[in-house]
Amino acid sequence: MIKNIIFDFGGVLVDWNPHYLFDKYFDDINEADYFVENVCNSEWNAEMDGGKPFEQAVRERSAMFPKYAEALKLYQTNWMDTMGEEIPGMYDLIKSLKANGFPVIYGLTNWSAETFPTVQKTYRIFSLIDNIVVSGEVKQLKPNPEIFHTLLNKYNLKAEESLFIDDNLKNVEGAKAVGINAIVFEGVEKLKEDLKVLIPSLVL
Repeated sequence: MIKNIIFDFGGVLVDWNPHYLFDKYFDDINEADYFVENVCNSEWNAEMDGGKPFEQAVRERSAMFPKYAEALKLYQTNWMDTMGEEIPGMYDLIKSLKANGFPVIYGLTNWSAETFPTVQKTYRIFSLIDNIVVSGEVKQLKPNPEIFHTLLNKYNLKAEESLFIDDNLKNVEGAKAVGINAIVFEGVEKLKEDLKVLIPSLVL
């Protein structure tokens, strides 16, 4: 029986995309694509999500890509410009969950400890998330099992009673590997369908 619902943040609750910042900065979509895919890429971003200070990460990356030192510094100083809007429908869905059997909602995110506090204050949807584990704070990353165990242990949750929702298949598989029920997020309407299958008594 599902008693606990856990949400990923980026791509599930809020939209995040470096292109929002760098398409404008470069004014050349091909160079922006190169920069996001090869310089300011997900592998490098994961270093900050894992706890590396932005200052150190930018300094190291700039030494590797001196041509892009200014753009990399912009990623640190103007990071909020990489953020989009709340994912449509998710605020109302979580409100409905809280009113229908899930008063406490959990969050598990790969996010820098330096940037998340501002994001948390900026978007109303985070007022609905009660208990959160941020990778940059605990210095652990999804899909590794340690961060899932950190969440379960911190809030005294049972894996088999928990459901994790993430837009990244690897993270979903990581949750399942430690015994947590998990589904891939593919939009709010599909999520509602998936929730009703897993929790037949749920009214949304």
